[in-house]
Formats: sequence, C-alpha cells, structure tokens
Amino acid sequence: MQLQDYIRNIPDFPRRGIQFKDITPLLKSPDAFNEAIDAFARYCAPRSIDLIAGIEARGFLLAAPLADRLEKPLVPVRKRGKLPFDTYSVSYALEYGEDSVEIHQDAVDAGQRVLVVDDLIATGGTVAATAKLMEKAGAAVDAVAVLVELVDLDGRAALKGYEVYSQIQI
Repeated sequence: MQLQDYIRNIPDFPRRGIQFKDITPLLKSPDAFNEAIDAFARYCAPRSIDLIAGIEARGFLLAAPLADRLEKPLVPVRKRGKLPFDTYSVSYALEYGEDSVEIHQDAVDAGQRVLVVDDLIATGGTVAATAKLMEKAGAAVDAVAVLVELVDLDGRAALKGYEVYSQIQI
C-alpha cells in the first residue's frame, strides 16, 4: 500500500504559498489508517519505549491508537493554556511570533523513554519543542515518529540528536 496516495495537497492553506498536507483521506480509509499504525508499531517493536507523547491536534489521531496497540500510556502535548493542571511548558519560535507546548507535570516520570508522535514534520519547531519539553520533565526521548516528512523544509536539522522515523517523505 502506498500511503502517500492518501495524503491530499491543499494549495494556499492556511495562507497563500503554503501547501497543506491533508491526512484526512488516510483517516477515511480503514486499510490505510491501519497500515500507518501498523508501520509505527513495527518501528517501535524493538525499542524500549515507556510511553507515547502525541502532539496536538493531528498527532493525537496517530498517537492514541499506537499507544493502545503497544499498551503504553499516552501523554497529550497541548498548546499553551489548554491543560487544567500544573504544567511544564516550552516556547518555540514561529515564522511570525512564538508558541508554546505543555504537558501536565505528572505526565512523565524521570527516566521514562518517550516516543514523540506527530502527523508531520515541516520545519521541526513543534516537534523539537516537544522533545525539549519531555526532557524538561525528566524523560528521555527515544525517538520521534511522524507520518509525513516535508524533506525540502529540512525539519531534521531542528531535531539533531534525535532519531527520526517518517513513513512518507515528500
């Protein structure tokens, strides 16, 4: 199965000049969605992962079924102000401004090995901030796993020192 066939390109979204990679056709196909989760699970099989961290919002769609399949805890990584309990936070630069990602302070234990999951790596900023957030909380990032990697944007440069697994390179 060619999972790339299930990724739709939306030109000029959310603004002119951006080519948005839409994963909803993959989510609509049970076969394609299961293949994507199976591929993540095969990647994780030889690893010593204690928990899965899914990045808001599309990362949740991949991290939750993967955590269920692997029988691992799931940690939601949210944007600033979305979590109700005490949080750890890491800020990162955007093209025009700054954003933050947060987790509850009791989400991970010191020394736990975390797999960071998201739908896509573009410039790598959000994923890199999430990795730093996990480390700030005392965890070790085992690897980063994404469905789609936009190779021309070189997001891996922001993730030096972390193993990166991507199923689709565009």
